[in-house]
Amino acid sequence: MRQEMLSGLLGLGLLCAPALVAGTVPASAQAPAQPAAPVVTADPERLAAAREVVAAAQGDRAAVLAAMKAPMAGVMQQMGLTDPKKAQVMVDEVVMPTLSENYDDLLAIQALSFASVLSKEDLKAVAGFYATPAGKNLVKAQPQLSQAMLTGMQQWMGTLLPQLKEKVEKAAAAHGWSNEVKRR
Repeated sequence: MRQEMLSGLLGLGLLCAPALVAGTVPASAQAPAQPAAPVVTADPERLAAAREVVAAAQGDRAAVLAAMKAPMAGVMQQMGLTDPKKAQVMVDEVVMPTLSENYDDLLAIQALSFASVLSKEDLKAVAGFYATPAGKNLVKAQPQLSQAMLTGMQQWMGTLLPQLKEKVEKAAAAHGWSNEVKRR
């Protein structure tokens, strides 16, 4: 997954999510109560190994945050601050400092996710890989690799669209839904 896109989406989630800590938002402004998310726990060694993997996989903190800057300007524009210069000011003055201050929370959430899926042994092996020259090179190359994969996926889907369109139209007709699928 493209690191910049993932970071931007994560930043969007952090930006747009309701307060996670009670009392940070006045009661009148809080969203209706949501069902409690399941609490993921892991033994301390497993969690420590997961934190090591997440820290290594993220690479340079400043670079990750910098990659979030451009997508966040787009988020500001979607939120109604349509002037690109004003949106950038908001990103620089509010969004990026907030994301930076709360970045460790993101890493903790990611570590819990890794710890809930991978064994302690697997986490230690992955962390060991990231400590190798190949692992370090993978982290550095991740943005370019992700962009290439995204481009490849878009091209692949583009080649399949005519075939998918034809098959969807035939399947819709077989179900009697011909009027719902518009031919172009």
